[in-house]
Amino acid sequence: MTARRANLALPPGFGPTMRRMIFKAVGDGRPYPEHGYVSTKDWVDVPPRQVRLDELVTTKRTLDLDHLLAEDSTFYGDLFAHVVEYRGTLYLEDGLHRAVRAALQQRPVLHARVLTVR
Repeated sequence: MTARRANLALPPGFGPTMRRMIFKAVGDGRPYPEHGYVSTKDWVDVPPRQVRLDELVTTKRTLDLDHLLAEDSTFYGDLFAHVVEYRGTLYLEDGLHRAVRAALQQRPVLHARVLTVR
């Protein structure tokens, strides 16, 4: 059985010669030094801004599907993802599920608190 192209639902911009990635890269761990921002209270003073998903490097390689699909997954935490900018690279420290949800909703940006670490 062969699939015909007419039956495939490809989003706009996808084609045989074009590949799109959700994130810039998928990392495993935090390559930046410890920054001391541990709780949501620590992050509150960092103003949120929009960040493009394709500029982010994740710090986690795994995704919990139950957490991704939960309606109240952000109810008890910060509404904004936490991103660390280190040496010109944006690392998604907290908010992987929010970022994937944004991508599934075809939104190219995420609202995040961006902390610059030197």
